[in-house]
Amino acid sequence: MVTNDTLVRSKNVDETIARLIAEGREIGVQVTAYLGGKLAIDTWGGIADPDTGRKVDGDTLFNMFSVTKPLAATALHIQVARGLVDYGARVMDYWPEFGVNGKEPTTVRDVLTHRAGIPQMPEGVTPELMADWDWMTRGIAALTPLAPPGEKALYLSMTFGWLVGEIVRRTDPKGRDIGTFIREEIALPLHAPDIWIGLPDEQLPRVAKLVNAMPPVPPEYLPPLYTASMPPQVDLVPEVFELPVVRRAPIAGVGGIFTTRSCARFWAMIAQGGELDGVRILPADMVATFSTPRPNSDEPDPVMFGFPVPLGIAGFWLGGDGLSVAAAKHRRVLCHPGAGNSIGFADPETGLAVAIAHNRMQTAQTPEEDTMLMIADAIRADLGVD
Repeated sequence: MVTNDTLVRSKNVDETIARLIAEGREIGVQVTAYLGGKLAIDTWGGIADPDTGRKVDGDTLFNMFSVTKPLAATALHIQVARGLVDYGARVMDYWPEFGVNGKEPTTVRDVLTHRAGIPQMPEGVTPELMADWDWMTRGIAALTPLAPPGEKALYLSMTFGWLVGEIVRRTDPKGRDIGTFIREEIALPLHAPDIWIGLPDEQLPRVAKLVNAMPPVPPEYLPPLYTASMPPQVDLVPEVFELPVVRRAPIAGVGGIFTTRSCARFWAMIAQGGELDGVRILPADMVATFSTPRPNSDEPDPVMFGFPVPLGIAGFWLGGDGLSVAAAKHRRVLCHPGAGNSIGFADPETGLAVAIAHNRMQTAQTPEEDTMLMIADAIRADLGVD
């Protein structure tokens, strides 16, 4: 049964969620949408934990994987707005140890646009070492780029969070880790208390149990750079990301655990030009640049099976007709998908901001299989926006 505790317009969304659950295409789902900076839809349905029968409610937390990346990028944009970081500066200007083995020319913009050349995780990484910030940043600082910095699209599947997070930590006068910075500078000011990048133990019982419905891919069919960027022992699967040590860690590229109520407030802030309910997080003129495509934005990315990644210059994906971003619909829309098909997006033109989370990790090979697209279309139908 789908429950809507705010009595907003969500008839199509509720029916879509109920149908997808009845068909076995979803297990537990949570959806929140803002329109023009105002809460418009807040609904959910299904089961948070199939083992116990615990139901999803508005306070259920979900792993949203790479939907975390725009929050990390926003932390970096805050530092730029404060004059503490420059997009054109070299990463080594803020993180001297990084400037070795051919990475010396790497700029902050190269990191944001996934052109830093170091998608690979450090050799020997384990879940426990991935949760050790100092081990990870030392390992990343010692990497040799797989392509000259700035020259090639190599999606930073996991390393993005440590690259951005260490620049933020090094330039923050308080020296905060990225999870604390995001909480104190973004989440709490936005009254979005359930944006967690590093989850306290007392919050663990609220998290939905992941169900991996992704079709297995034989290792020989995986591009080598895909495997290097997400090694099997730390892959984006329940066996890794349900470990308490991983959930506690500020893994800012893929480790975010949110409610859609809180996540959607972040996207509403983006849709409203950097401000929500009188709280300004980013300058409006800065946010206006975020939908600018990165250079060579249609370049095939060997990390991502040779498909182009529709990235803007600010670390956000851009919407369109690709399967991962179809729910966001328009190229003007700022968005980010997460492993298993969660998504958040913001449309500055219409003011629509959406977060959709679920616990049945899946992939869509066609638009007809894309449950995020179905839910997003239902949101647009309920709210009368394109």
